[in-house]
Amino acid sequence: MIYFDNAATSWPKPPCVAEAMTRFLADIGASPGRGGHRLSVEAGRLVYETREAIAELFHAPDSLRVIFTHNVTESLNLALCGLLRPGQHVITSSMEHNSMMRPLRALEEQGIELSVISCSPEGLLNAEDVCAAIRQNTVMIALNHASNVIGTIQPIRAIGAIARERNLLFLLDAAQSAGVCSIDMAADQIDLLAFTGHKALLGPTGTGGLIIGERVKLSEFTPLKRGGTGSASELEIQPGFLPDRFESGTLNAVGLAGLSAALCWLRERDLEQIRADDIALTRLLLNGLRDIPGVTVYGTGDATRQTATVSFNIEQVEPSSAAFWLDEEFGICCRVGLHCSPAAHKTIGTFPRGTIRFGLGAFNTPDEINAALAAVRFLARSKR
Repeated sequence: MIYFDNAATSWPKPPCVAEAMTRFLADIGASPGRGGHRLSVEAGRLVYETREAIAELFHAPDSLRVIFTHNVTESLNLALCGLLRPGQHVITSSMEHNSMMRPLRALEEQGIELSVISCSPEGLLNAEDVCAAIRQNTVMIALNHASNVIGTIQPIRAIGAIARERNLLFLLDAAQSAGVCSIDMAADQIDLLAFTGHKALLGPTGTGGLIIGERVKLSEFTPLKRGGTGSASELEIQPGFLPDRFESGTLNAVGLAGLSAALCWLRERDLEQIRADDIALTRLLLNGLRDIPGVTVYGTGDATRQTATVSFNIEQVEPSSAAFWLDEEFGICCRVGLHCSPAAHKTIGTFPRGTIRFGLGAFNTPDEINAALAAVRFLARSKR
């Protein structure tokens, strides 16, 4: 089997991930921050170490500003619903996933003003268009770092500089980039960084987080949920300090054990080398697909300007049919359709049909790429 659905969830995971989760369940098992006994303390230590590792990876100002959530969708909802108010204006792009667009559209119905900046057919956002969209009541720029449809990487450093110059908050959705692209909250001037653990960070599902920069006013940031935190238990109001203000309920400690192990695995392999391997595999796939008659590839066509997520279509073959045959006849697992990103597909001209998406990951090989190219070549030739 060839697994090309890493843009949805990475698989397989490094062996250390399952080992760490099993070890937690077998040897610790307690709730972090909910007791003074040794097992609870050990669980709390593990959560603390994971928080520290995330802060180090993204150059966060303080590990206490790393808020753990279940996924990037919850993180984006926390940031958007917690900070935006009726009458305020927010800027986003036409390449966003529904995890960004749906909460923004819901907030629009409640009175926020929304500008969706059109990207190029290659999925690129022009920083000058962002500048032109800023109004007197603009408070936030909210964007993804890399497209989940075509992998296009946005110029986040330029956008961050614009946001900082105009005193706006910059919210970055790093679902597709965390673990393969270098992200520096300070240098990129990111105020809010939403990430998920189950994609290129190679952790388990049910893990993610929001990193809150120092420019964000906590007094104006409403929690998405309230409840037990294991702290200030004498009070019936939510604690105001971090991370407790935003972490109600028992954390997914077993998931964080797996994420912590994945972060250690990534750190040992060096992010620059991971990115270089990512580019090499993407280039091999792009070049091969472009050489097949009847195949249309979407995006920039430049492996250095995208992640290893590649979308294409085969002439006279519906994406759903292609996925069925790729799985049944060739053992290739991929994703087809609109990928929860209708705005992105409208931008690149593939709505409502969608595309065939190959999402490469850390464990894919050149041999798998070549086998997949042979399969696509067979399908394209059979329909000509």
